[in-house]
Amino acid sequence: MKKAGTTTKNWTPREIVHELDEYIIGQHDAKRSVAIALRNRWRRLHASEEIRDEIMPNNILMIGPTGVGKTEIARRLAKLAQAPFVKVEASKFTEVGYVGRDVESMIRDLTDVAVSMVRAEMQERVQDKAGERAEERILDILIPPVRSRKKESGAGMSGNAGKDVQTGFDPQNASDEELNLRTRERFREKLRNRELEERTIEIEVLGKKSPMMQIFGPQGMEEMGMNLQDMLGNLTKSGKKTRRSVTVKEARELLQEEEAEKMIDQEAAVQEALERVQHQGIVFIDEIDKVAGGTSGSGKSGPDVSRQGVQRDLLPIVEGSSVSTKHGVVKTDHILFIASGAFHISKPSDLIPELQGRFPIRVELKSLSEDDFYNILTKPKNALTKQYQAMLASEGVEIRFHDDAIHEIASTAALVNAEVENIGARRLHTILSSLLEELLFIVPDDIHSGTIDINAEYVKKQIGDLVTNRDLRHFIL
Repeated sequence: MKKAGTTTKNWTPREIVHELDEYIIGQHDAKRSVAIALRNRWRRLHASEEIRDEIMPNNILMIGPTGVGKTEIARRLAKLAQAPFVKVEASKFTEVGYVGRDVESMIRDLTDVAVSMVRAEMQERVQDKAGERAEERILDILIPPVRSRKKESGAGMSGNAGKDVQTGFDPQNASDEELNLRTRERFREKLRNRELEERTIEIEVLGKKSPMMQIFGPQGMEEMGMNLQDMLGNLTKSGKKTRRSVTVKEARELLQEEEAEKMIDQEAAVQEALERVQHQGIVFIDEIDKVAGGTSGSGKSGPDVSRQGVQRDLLPIVEGSSVSTKHGVVKTDHILFIASGAFHISKPSDLIPELQGRFPIRVELKSLSEDDFYNILTKPKNALTKQYQAMLASEGVEIRFHDDAIHEIASTAALVNAEVENIGARRLHTILSSLLEELLFIVPDDIHSGTIDINAEYVKKQIGDLVTNRDLRHFIL
């Protein structure tokens, strides 16, 4: 029997680390911790029933400067597990009783993500059948079906007389229905051969749900706004159809999507999504250091009180509680929480003791060195250099980054991070953007084909002044 929340592949910790290495450079300790946390989920689901519910997830606190890979590790982990994932910023929440988002909204967001994920998977499974139904609807528009009745002797058959020698079909004696079916089959073949893609037809499709305004407020108000949005959204949708003139190609996509939606068991999708959230969900709480108090002690007031209020509100969610969502009640006992923060001003011990205890695994991510920047630009599958190469290849232009150019870029990133502000790997985005700005502007007007070599000399020419000029460096890089 398949257990709720199991993944499509049972990754071992070593396999998880190997997969993360494909996209993230360094930070081995953090990768090991999240790999163990993910495997422990599989272990819990396959433990004996009497102990399964007692096994709590080991939540993780990542400590390190911005841009070193904290968010990317959590996001890639969720992708590997095919798990519902949501990233939230602790500083965006307010204590219950204040205007703003309450902490329970992160679970509602996670549930919405899970429902969308499950629906998409279910739609994918019925695509073939939905495509057949969409094809029939297009044929109904092109060749409307007729009732069966025998043709009167030769009436209206001028130019269409003569028996088909191969099939034995005699249009003279065929009924309207037989003629209609034969014509539909000819058009079906044309449809499948994509011969009618640009032909314009008029179709009826269900209207989209109108966007609703988010309602924020004190405790209970956000949930009331959520229910009001859902109710009004259903009223506006309510099966109302609209007529649209589109090409056959567009009609096929629209109708196939609509038919796939009809074939989904919505209740089963929601139930599966709730199970997936409760057993597989991952919540990444960024900037948790922003809600940590500066110093402990009594007599605190102002912002510190609000920060501690957010921590107190977070505590029951992380410990395990029931949260009401528009899809149903979600228990948070086995959701994995990964928190992160730079902790430049505060320190983890400034969090309230109860919350500290709910993040037993702590890993410190290291600042990135020049060698790390070089590896980030060359090794990952989604390296920035590869992204720019792919974009310019779409214009017919090939760019080649020489090894000395990559070393120069890495050196520049390390220098600016050290002297201005350390923003980690994000510095590479700003440097490469400045480096290739002129090239991206003149392609394809001035350059529409060929190969362009990026070497160290080119890098120094394009961004050398920005590095040596302190004022410009602060402003641009």
